[in-house]
Amino acid sequence: MEKTQNKLSLLFFVGIVSIVEFIGSFFTVQAVMNWYPELIKPSFNPPNWLFAPVWTVLYILIALSGWLVWAKREENKGAVDAALTIYAIQLFLNVTWSYLFFWLNSPVMGLIGIIALWAAIVWNMASFYKISKGAFYLLIPYIIWVSFAGILNFAIWQLN
Repeated sequence: MEKTQNKLSLLFFVGIVSIVEFIGSFFTVQAVMNWYPELIKPSFNPPNWLFAPVWTVLYILIALSGWLVWAKREENKGAVDAALTIYAIQLFLNVTWSYLFFWLNSPVMGLIGIIALWAAIVWNMASFYKISKGAFYLLIPYIIWVSFAGILNFAIWQLN
C-alpha cells in the first residue's frame, strides 16, 4: 500500500506542476509569437528553443522536491504543511510572472513579479532545507535559472 501511495503522491505533484506549466504556457505562447520577437533583447538572451527544455527539466525537479517534502509528513506534519504552503505560493508566483510579463506585455510588471518569485523560491528552499536536504538541492537549478531570468527581464525592461 505504501508504494502505491508514494506513486500516487508523485503523480499528484507531477500533475500539479504540469498544470502550473500549462497555465504559464497559455499566458506565454501568443506573446512569444507576436510581442516578444519585437523586443530589443540583450546579447546574453538565450535562443528561444532553449526555454521549453530548460523549464521542462526545472518543473520535473520542482515536482520531485515537493514530493520529497510531502513524503516526510509523518515525521513533522506541521513543518511539512507550512513548507508545502510556501511551495504553493512560489508555484502561484511562477504563473503570475508569465501573466505579468507575457500576457500583459509588461517587462516592468514582470520584473516586479520575478523579484517576488525569486524571494518565494528562496523562502521555499529555506523551508525545504529543514525537512529534506534533497528537496532543497533539487531547487538549486530553479533559483539559478530564475536569477538569470530576472537579470534578463531587467535588461529587456531597460532596453525597451
